[in-house]
Amino acid sequence: MKILSIESSCDETAAAVTENGRTVLSSVVATQVEEHKLYGGVVPEIASRRHCESINGVVSEALERADLSFNDLDAIAVTHAPGLIGALLVGVNFAKGLSLSTGLPLVPVHHLRSHIASNYIAFPELEPPFLCLVVSGGHSHIVEVKGYTDMKIIGRTRDDAAGEAFDKAARAMGMPYPGGVHLDKTAEGGDPDSFKLPHPRVDGSPYDFSFSGLKTAIINLIHNASQRGTELPIKDLSASFRKAVTDCLTENFMKAAENLGYNKAVLAGGVSANSLLRKRVAEECEKRNMKYYFPPLELCGDNAAMVGAQGYYEYLAGHIASTDLNAKPTMSIEYNP
Repeated sequence: MKILSIESSCDETAAAVTENGRTVLSSVVATQVEEHKLYGGVVPEIASRRHCESINGVVSEALERADLSFNDLDAIAVTHAPGLIGALLVGVNFAKGLSLSTGLPLVPVHHLRSHIASNYIAFPELEPPFLCLVVSGGHSHIVEVKGYTDMKIIGRTRDDAAGEAFDKAARAMGMPYPGGVHLDKTAEGGDPDSFKLPHPRVDGSPYDFSFSGLKTAIINLIHNASQRGTELPIKDLSASFRKAVTDCLTENFMKAAENLGYNKAVLAGGVSANSLLRKRVAEECEKRNMKYYFPPLELCGDNAAMVGAQGYYEYLAGHIASTDLNAKPTMSIEYNP
């Protein structure tokens, strides 16, 4: 089964053609990172306009690279939630137009489910059930993946997401957007034990996260040093902050896996590219004789191949949308249409 998939939830316009949820026939991504660097973060209005400019070309290129036409396709999948509403609407409306004109079924796909599905592309042997840590700029969840479309959140951030904390800390240190990537690279040459930073926990919710206090602690530390005219060792500070965030993520994830009896651990989302997080989760899984799966770096960020992978299983589950499909800025990963 061949699916054309479209992703436009934030600042990447992407299209791909996948087969049977596991094989990528083509994948095209038009990124806006360089433009948003000027503003230190994604500007929603600019992102929406660039999606409008890019989407037709990106979809055409995906079909061309796969050497297919619409007559060769079985369905169209599109990210419809969650994300920037203006950006999502571009992809959703384009996909609806294609579905209406070609008669192909339209498959709505949840963005976070897609990130989890990126592992199906990299690891054909991976099947539910498993426990997944989904970490990105806007989300930090521990998810029980009971089936391809049956998921349950057992832990989540109560405030900032891990990726957001990384980006804001990096910005406070003077690093360019996207900050999390630069902080990760800078941290490689630093001492992670040079600064004692808080490791927040949520009383009564052992699997939940809280990163706002940690983010505030690092920003205050930087501001206080600036007021005193003291120059901080940025490499050591980056390493200490990265360690604190990674400690919180890894400890809760492993605690949940042990308590719930899972022997397969999966990472997903943009922050799954973080080198220390991958190292720590791998080490902890090996200690426990658990299997672990991390998406390759090229599938950690937003792309449409992962949308096609998840779209295949949504289609099999009968999750087909009509032309009244709308984009939604927020939606639980547990939702089924």
